[in-house]
Amino acid sequence: MTGSSDVVDPDFAGAVLRDLGAGVFTLDADGLITYVNPWAERLLARSAARMLGRDAHDLLHRRPDGGRVPREECLMRTPLTGSRDAVEGSEEYFLRGDGTALPIIWSTTPLMRNGVRDGLVVVFSDFSLHRDAEARTAAHTAALEALTSRLNLLSEVSSVLMSSRDATAAARRLLPLLVPGLGEWAAVDLVDTRSGALERVAVRCPAHPRRAKHLTGPLHLSATKPRPEVVRDPHPFLLHASEVRDDRAPFADTHRALFERLGGHAATVVPIRSRRQHYGTLTVACADDSDTPPEAEVRLLADIGHRLALVLDNASLYDEQRNVAATMQRQLLAPLPQVDHLRMTARYLPAESAMEIGGDWYDAFLLADGVMALVIGDVVGHDLQAAAHMAEVRNMLRALAWTHVEPPSMIMRRLDEAVTHTSDAPMATLVFARVEGPEGGPWQLHWVNAGHPPPLLITRDGGTRFLTGGHGPLIGMSATMHLGLSWPDAHEDLPAESTLLFYTDGLVESRERPIDAGMAKLRHHASVLVRRLPGKSVDVFCDQLLQRLAPSGDDTALLALRLPAAGAGAPEDHSPPPPPQTPHSPAAPNRAAPGSLEEESPVQDTTQATREAQQHQSRPEA
Repeated sequence: MTGSSDVVDPDFAGAVLRDLGAGVFTLDADGLITYVNPWAERLLARSAARMLGRDAHDLLHRRPDGGRVPREECLMRTPLTGSRDAVEGSEEYFLRGDGTALPIIWSTTPLMRNGVRDGLVVVFSDFSLHRDAEARTAAHTAALEALTSRLNLLSEVSSVLMSSRDATAAARRLLPLLVPGLGEWAAVDLVDTRSGALERVAVRCPAHPRRAKHLTGPLHLSATKPRPEVVRDPHPFLLHASEVRDDRAPFADTHRALFERLGGHAATVVPIRSRRQHYGTLTVACADDSDTPPEAEVRLLADIGHRLALVLDNASLYDEQRNVAATMQRQLLAPLPQVDHLRMTARYLPAESAMEIGGDWYDAFLLADGVMALVIGDVVGHDLQAAAHMAEVRNMLRALAWTHVEPPSMIMRRLDEAVTHTSDAPMATLVFARVEGPEGGPWQLHWVNAGHPPPLLITRDGGTRFLTGGHGPLIGMSATMHLGLSWPDAHEDLPAESTLLFYTDGLVESRERPIDAGMAKLRHHASVLVRRLPGKSVDVFCDQLLQRLAPSGDDTALLALRLPAAGAGAPEDHSPPPPPQTPHSPAAPNRAAPGSLEEESPVQDTTQATREAQQHQSRPEA
């Protein structure tokens, strides 16, 4: 159709297609445009008058870059070639009147009139809106996936960091979450809070695991150079491999070996820093050859560095609190006197939680009649208040035992009444014992037990038995409840060279086993060690016993007495005296033991050697 008489009636077609919401034009059998609806005019920025009678393919069909589409490749013309099927698509473009290419979604179908094929109908819409929506949806989906991945990673990081109070262990468990997902390799450097020395505590590089392992350890920095700037800088730092070759560049001393041994072009160094303290750095090398990591990745690493700093903050606060509690407890514990040929030792293990340190104590002192008194006790409660109450009960017992030369049962009755009427201390368990006998023996133990685990007697040949006599109510129960209960006196002959062990329930009871099983285990290991350590001091015995039992959870007090050989120290004995009693004690250092045969014998600080070794290691090499 080439004349106006062949054009579709615009009034009729317009009434039907005007408000269709899509562009519509029709073609005759030769592909010439015979009708254009208003929507098509707006979409194509062309008037109908300028399109009618024009070849639709030549006028409109284009590639995305504006180039012409060969006629034989035009899918929209398919119905003109004889096919009766509709054809549709979305990867086509029409040329607008302003010269821009319009992406379209389209459909063509044969135009039938009175059962005879009379051309083609093309229906199309602006696909850019759909593409923009798809792009936005895809971008939104990608952003959600990235956010979900980041949140999952942060969740795993938090779980790992919160599962350990040990900074080195936390760093080693952290790095596998970051590499290879975020980088080729990663390292954590931490500043020792006591010495100020910088140490590389963890390195991970899947491509070179052995090299990574050899890069851990103290970092020997130049004495003339300051600590790396980022330790005090709150912002991440982008470090390039080429920069660290210059000795004057930041991190040249600390990071040159990482790049040389593990490779990589660039790395992000983020501070492990909190409001309280600067702990060190976390370094992650770029996962590809790019010199600049994505900003979102840098923010993520900075967040992880901050979380690690919070964990180290909590660990530091925990250690400080635990140290304060343990120091208070040790100040309340008594140094041990040295009496004749008797040898004693004591151990105190603080609870794992700082808030559970407090109620356990031991004591040993000479009474007014020259007899040695031994005490092991535990005040109800696990906190600093329990430690204060423990000091009250201990001091009451010392005063009563000193001023009243009476059997242990009478001392317990007086203590029960004193605690009830003059103190707000809760109930307490304890064993109060007198070790009686002349120098050289024989020796006897006289004792009462106020609801406490029984002492363990171990003979020289490894025989063991619990001294279960003398049991009575807890201190603070009988007088408070007006029960009229008492504590029966018990006594036991102590064989020469035997060991008497007093302990609190923390040694034998735990969440993993009942106290009966713990007592059986104590008895077994005590017997084995006495037989395996002939001639060794009671200190060696206690140390190895604690290693075998490995108490955990509750605090633990241990007091051991070793009897001398028969006749040792008697007037007719001319054998050399045994080695002096060790001055090491759980009590606070620089305190003398009242009643000791060795005047002004201070307690040695068992942690001093460790601190001196750390200070020596932190000094810069000459």
